Amino acid sequence: MTRHDEIRASYRKLGNSADFYDGIITRSTLIGKLVDSIVWGLNRELAAKWVNDALSPVPEDFAGKLLEVPVGTGVLTMPLYRTLSNASVTCLDYSADMMENARKRAEEMKLNNVSFVQGDVGALPFANESFDLVLSLNGFHAFPDKDAAFRETFRVLKSGGIFCGCFYIAGEFRRTDRFVRRVYEPKSFFTPPFETKESLTARLRAMYADVNVSSVRAEGIFSCRK
Repeated sequence: MTRHDEIRASYRKLGNSADFYDGIITRSTLIGKLVDSIVWGLNRELAAKWVNDALSPVPEDFAGKLLEVPVGTGVLTMPLYRTLSNASVTCLDYSADMMENARKRAEEMKLNNVSFVQGDVGALPFANESFDLVLSLNGFHAFPDKDAAFRETFRVLKSGGIFCGCFYIAGEFRRTDRFVRRVYEPKSFFTPPFETKESLTARLRAMYADVNVSSVRAEGIFSCRK
């Protein structure tokens, strides 16, 4: 079984135990599948593709220090960290409730290489160049101060380190753009301004090398090196 297959199998096992958020992220519940289809225009193959593409920059033999921000409930990444037994993983989130779900998931999976810190991505509580890899899944579209978040993730990343992940980008899928504007913004789930594929590429190229930006519908996926 490949790493990708192992991770997807963990998502499928959630089934009826998944809460609303996890069900959408992993497409493991009926409501999750409906939201994926109606809001994001994703079928099973496209949903699997964006997750795989977002996580693929993390080397399968990674054994360094990794920061994930925000960790959310950890539903996407705890199965990944189980395959990285030689890595040291730090998970940060502003929401104590979300992070507690991630912590419980790590305990259930007996992950001894993962620690948790509550904090603000705009003022990360870590020294300069602390991490070999910074991973951010579906966070930047919600951060209120995106400039600070980009500065801080850059600051704590070591020279030569990898910055990768994904988040909503505007202008790629009209249906999602409409839902974001009419539903997610008013409820403060997402916070403007939003990057486009072009603006994200330009921003990352001004800071990093080896920049790659792609999209699966409105999910922008990126990887680069400091």
